Amino acid sequence: MTDQSEQQKSQPLIEHLLELRSRILKSIIAILLIFLCLFAFANQIYDLLSEPLRAQLPEGGSMIATDVISPFLAPLKFTLFTSAMLAMPYVLYQAWVFIAPGLYTNEKKVALPIFASSVVLFYSGIAFAYFVIIKLVTGFIISVAPDSIAVMTDIDSYLSFVLKLFFAFGLAFEIPIATILLVRAGITTTESLAAKRPYIIVGCLIVGMFLTPPDIFSQLFLAGPMWLLFEVGLIFARYMDPQEQEKKRQAKQSRKQDRDAKRGKGKDQ
Repeated sequence: MTDQSEQQKSQPLIEHLLELRSRILKSIIAILLIFLCLFAFANQIYDLLSEPLRAQLPEGGSMIATDVISPFLAPLKFTLFTSAMLAMPYVLYQAWVFIAPGLYTNEKKVALPIFASSVVLFYSGIAFAYFVIIKLVTGFIISVAPDSIAVMTDIDSYLSFVLKLFFAFGLAFEIPIATILLVRAGITTTESLAAKRPYIIVGCLIVGMFLTPPDIFSQLFLAGPMWLLFEVGLIFARYMDPQEQEKKRQAKQSRKQDRDAKRGKGKDQ
């Protein structure tokens, strides 16, 4: 009897693991299919990535490859990264389909917008890094290079540098989601976060100092959006904070009781 009950308990676990494997395989296949479609355009995709740097190189300057296989591998790596980014909505959909059955209805209402907005914010962080930060960083580095030095960046080193920026800014733009989740989970409150605003601003400046060139303008250019994103997350978190909602409910109930009491006095008079 005990063996049968243990076998029945293990069956749902095995089913979940099989479904998880299926979702992961579908996600990998989606990434590979996109990669196969983009493979023929790998060099053009890398040219697009390197455009912010190449546009600021001195006349006659160019990028170089120091490894024998770098001209082949560097565009291939970035094409694979691009494929993963393009497939991200489908990958997250697979994750949602796997997780959703275990959530309550009210949790689904919160989780789905968070899933969607996290993707948009991550893409926004990458776009911000590509269109703004890379140009700032490369322009600064080239401008301070000694006249006796010819700036010729290795294509593999540039790819590693850019991918680090993409991930750093993609994660930095998730600040509103992190704020909402911390408040929603009851780890902190909107009042506590608002009280710590000066420390958070200093933290944004420190992050900007490490992720941008060593000049105050670039640091502020990153710290400013990070602080604004924190404020946006704080605004939305107030609508999702259970304690805040309870306070509003009590205040509304108290106002209603006061109105009823005034009406009662008016009738007595």
